[in-house]
Amino acid sequence: MRYLIIGLGIYGANLARDLTEMGHEVIGADNHQQNVDNIKDYISTVYLIDSTEESALSVLPLKNVDVTIVAIGENFGASVKTVALLKKLGQKNIFARASDPLHEAILQGLQIQRILTPEQRAAMDLSHEMEMGTDVESMMVDDDFRILKFAAPKFFYGVAYQHLDLKKNYSLELIAAARPKGKSNVLGINQNVMRVIDINDASMVVEKGDTITVYGTRKAFHELYRQLN
Repeated sequence: MRYLIIGLGIYGANLARDLTEMGHEVIGADNHQQNVDNIKDYISTVYLIDSTEESALSVLPLKNVDVTIVAIGENFGASVKTVALLKKLGQKNIFARASDPLHEAILQGLQIQRILTPEQRAAMDLSHEMEMGTDVESMMVDDDFRILKFAAPKFFYGVAYQHLDLKKNYSLELIAAARPKGKSNVLGINQNVMRVIDINDASMVVEKGDTITVYGTRKAFHELYRQLN
């Protein structure tokens, strides 16, 4: 796919590099020479423009990209004006970063395809991580429900997966579990890779190093945190 990223600060630049490494074509735009210089060797094309000017946006290959991402975060007004101009110019698939709830509400009013809230997501992941005492990956399903993947806590060690009964004890749904398994690469170096395990196998018990993925409400996860702590 071909992406256009407007705003090449820390967030936009990292996103551009990641998408490029995944094999996508990335075109960038920013109004700061330093940001342009920092990314120009990593992506396909980069433009030095002021995206709040319609004439400047018109030089971008808007019709030849699949998704346009407005990654401007520090300048509320520039972000909103850029999105509004992109809509005026006929862009369909627009993603935009929101820096706070008001910014998010305005973007919702502009009816774009997706609103990105990296700061909120990072804060949410960190709060889960501090509660669980381990790395946590989370995905919001809606305002209340979410999916969390985390290292199995000591509290669960030795218990058969079938006997965890997360549904009864915490109102959480166990989706999957994985376990590290040693594997040698082409140089003969051992590496641990995660392999899904059968949680329906009555003999399968929770071991140190397992990761579990569960689904539920914020209230249910908070109850789990209280039990673990």
